[in-house]
Amino acid sequence: MDKVVLDKFASLAEELVVAAPGAARQPRALVGNTPVLWVGEPLAPAERGFWAKLEGFNPGGMKDRPALHMVRCAELRGDLAPGARIVESSSGTLGLGLALAGLVYRHPVTVVTDPGLEPIVARMLAAYGAHVDLVARPHPDGGWQQARRDRVAELLAAEPGAWCPDQYSNPDNVAGYESLALELVDQLGRVDVLVCAVGTGGHSAGVARVLRRFNPDLKLIGVDTVDSTIFGQSAGPRLMRGLGSSIHPRNVDYDAFAEIHWVAPAEAVWACRTLAATYHASGGWSVGAVALVAGWAARTHTPATRIAAIFPDGPHRYFDTVYNDAYCAEHGLLAAAPPPEPDVLTHPAQRQVRSWTRCATVIDPAAPEAGTGTRERAS
Repeated sequence: MDKVVLDKFASLAEELVVAAPGAARQPRALVGNTPVLWVGEPLAPAERGFWAKLEGFNPGGMKDRPALHMVRCAELRGDLAPGARIVESSSGTLGLGLALAGLVYRHPVTVVTDPGLEPIVARMLAAYGAHVDLVARPHPDGGWQQARRDRVAELLAAEPGAWCPDQYSNPDNVAGYESLALELVDQLGRVDVLVCAVGTGGHSAGVARVLRRFNPDLKLIGVDTVDSTIFGQSAGPRLMRGLGSSIHPRNVDYDAFAEIHWVAPAEAVWACRTLAATYHASGGWSVGAVALVAGWAARTHTPATRIAAIFPDGPHRYFDTVYNDAYCAEHGLLAAAPPPEPDVLTHPAQRQVRSWTRCATVIDPAAPEAGTGTRERAS
């Protein structure tokens, strides 16, 4: 091989060298410093796109961050005694984060979940040393989510000293995402539009709050699932886990949102599989729903707009749902690509949505007085 070719290879090798994360001596050091990836066509139009924050690079996903933060804060306040049990409701990702926090801070962990938990997650929780407590039937009004919370209350009453993080209303859950926001500032410099899935409300509130220190005009777009009650729709059975709710989490910062999009399972599956096939980076229900909406945001904002989307996890736990053809066919999830534009509501109570829909009127359904918490934003 002649010298010219060798020099070209050496130059290429220099271009590929990137800063490596520091050597980790403790498992908690594996959390954070996740990469961002540019996502363009076919999710976005030609020469447009968004930056995806790949939180699946954390050991258990995005909620490793608040799990460690909530546990440490509870210890410092004296709410969580040394060696006391942690008990929490989870559809999976926070459970994995709490299993890590329990190992790091030496607490036994009980994760209360339901039959929808993916088998691989249940087995990994057990492997990580957590106890998995499965509720048998949904609550008649609050569904599986309320049934899990009721079971948490029973377990706390039966074990004095046990502690529940209460991710739905704990402000430490919100504060636990400061590191994610600061990483985005370091990586992107400026964020004009942030697209987040909404479940407990923690990461949308926590990341947006910090980013607005650097750009007060940040626009926050929330992504929910159909049959979720968070933003004023009626609750119903949901296939998608990790976003949406049958209750009204107090951590949702309604004032922070410019608009809300509801996405259906088939639309999220299309986006997940499209991401996998074109970018080799994908995830579960939340990732698909967020990617669909972030691609739309890239299409409808000016080319100079810098858009960031939070991808909460990776694809592996969804091998038997999102990426399983038999499961998707059984549930009618292998439909054609979603339309390029969502349907539009003027108010969340206008009608129950069944497919991708956006609304610039953001309401807090738990507001004590009629009209309180309702704001209409420019479309």
